[in-house]
This record gives sequence, C-alpha cells and structure tokens, in this order.
Amino acid sequence: QVQLVESGGGLVQAGGSLRLSCAASTRSDSTPPMGWFRQAPGKEREFVAAISWSGGYTDHADSVKGRFTISRGNAKNTVYLQMNSLKPEDTAVYYCAAGRLVVAGVLLRRENEYAYWGQGTQVTVFS
Repeated sequence: QVQLVESGGGLVQAGGSLRLSCAASTRSDSTPPMGWFRQAPGKEREFVAAISWSGGYTDHADSVKGRFTISRGNAKNTVYLQMNSLKPEDTAVYYCAAGRLVVAGVLLRRENEYAYWGQGTQVTVFS
C-alpha cells in the first residue's frame, strides 16, 4: 500500500504560480510512475501530467503544456507540479497518483492505470 500526501495548493491570482508537492510512502528507489490529475466542479477528473520512475520521461496534457511542469525531487519518492501562468480555468482539486508497479520507462495517462491516490489539494485561480 502506497500513501500519497499532497501539499501546496491555495488561492492565486491569474498569471501567478504555485508548486504542488506529492510525497509517496515508498523508498526513493522504489517509487512507481506517478502523475497528476485534476477535477473541476461539475466535471470529470482529467489527466494533467505524468512522470516515469526515473523522471526521465514526462508528458503533459495539451491544456497545460508550456505552463505546467512535472518533476521528481532528488529523493525520487517526491513529485512536483510547477504551475505557471495560471488561469481561472485551472481551478480544480488536484490529485497525485501512483502506479502499482515500479517499471522503468513507463508513463501512465489514464485513471485506471493508477492504483494509489492522494486526498487532493484545492487550487483556486481568480481573475
């Protein structure tokens, strides 16, 4: 069982930045592929970004490309989502997720590929 704890959400003006963190309860060398999803009020949860076990591969949703960046810390059991140039439409609860297996070179983009989820952190962008 992997536990994920997110932090870093908050209230920010449009054009501003936030950095979300997700700490996994795994050894740094045993953290599976991870990702970020978000769910806005009245909408389905959607993919935001994914990162491979090593951190060498990443992918971002088209809606956030060029503005958001997913990365792993030196201790690979922590994943970050740097969010720049935030827009009101980025307002959502952001969830960190981890895959079931530690597999190199894999990016997970669909909800059902993830086995573990954090509790979510609210990001609110006002204009």
